Amino acid sequence: MRAAAAASATNVAVIGGGISGAVCASLLAARGVAVTLFDSGRGVGGRMAQRREVMEDGTELRFDHGAPYFTVSNDEVARVVNGWEARGLVAEWKALFACFDREAGKFTNYEKEETTKKYVGVPGMNSICKSLCLDDGVVAKFGVTIGKMDWIQDRCSWSLASLDGRDLGNFDYVVATDKNVASPRFSGLTGRPPPLDLSLLPQLSMMIQDIPVRPSFSLMLAFADPLTKVPVQGFSFDNSDYLSWAFCDSSKPGRAHVPLNSQSWVLHSTAEYASKVINNIGPQKPSADDLAKVAEELLKEFQATGLNIPQPIFMKAHRWGSAFPATAVGGEDKCIWDKSMKLAICGDFCVSPSVEGAILSGMSGASKIMGCLNFPSGL
Repeated sequence: MRAAAAASATNVAVIGGGISGAVCASLLAARGVAVTLFDSGRGVGGRMAQRREVMEDGTELRFDHGAPYFTVSNDEVARVVNGWEARGLVAEWKALFACFDREAGKFTNYEKEETTKKYVGVPGMNSICKSLCLDDGVVAKFGVTIGKMDWIQDRCSWSLASLDGRDLGNFDYVVATDKNVASPRFSGLTGRPPPLDLSLLPQLSMMIQDIPVRPSFSLMLAFADPLTKVPVQGFSFDNSDYLSWAFCDSSKPGRAHVPLNSQSWVLHSTAEYASKVINNIGPQKPSADDLAKVAEELLKEFQATGLNIPQPIFMKAHRWGSAFPATAVGGEDKCIWDKSMKLAICGDFCVSPSVEGAILSGMSGASKIMGCLNFPSGL
């Protein structure tokens, strides 16, 4: 009873509506904690977002332009995902994958049938986060970038303000799932100092100040007809300076084929290509012309495969500037936790650069707070 009373009197701010933040918020809310989730975007998902695009004739298209799917190997995560599957939030993508050797011009290494299950959100990768952020006890606020995080020592709580200076309230605990919350990259994007002053957390500063990342561009493509020369639904590239992966987005379960018989694909660039482009244009948001040039270059490489790739009826590039961590900093805790400051920092950068890593870290952040509220350790 004491734990339940403590939970109901506790309010937590979760910064970031990607899968780590959404999982953490949902688990805390399920135990009676009041959770406010802030995300700078128009909706949830982070790299599990789904992009809505409209063609010139008004036809609506949707693309999973970030994480194309995820796999599960951890038993705790498997239990959570099984629950999502029962709710109809995820389904297995029974796709055949291979590798395409750019130099040899042929497919190799076709996947065996018994490989690990591939899960996708239904009807989009963002469906999981959207549903979790609608759970009772979670208040989600979009279009809000956190600009300042102040520790109020005499109250043992955090005061948050938006980038435009609005007071967002006081919170007993904060869970930050944005790796840039204390990074100089935040300044490069906004012209402002990072929200979290690392002088408050000297023991954590080396861990989170500048987590190395691997940038990427994605290219969303729609074709009037299926690509009949491509015998698989997804493939990696060998010996390509431009492309690392290609996925047939419309082959996933629960996706609408619009227009009829069309096919949509999402391509992912190599980190090396993305780094070169970003070094040329700078860290700020790329212009429409910059993205159009990227789209042309990646399409040209796709067409150079010899797989009879026609001109698409739609194409658009998207930059993931600092999305993919190149290291894991969370150690055994699977998150960065400061009990005295009531702060958890979660994300795939704490575990592994994968959806499963992000889920695990969000679960760990929730577990740390639950421990402080005297709940049993299991979630």
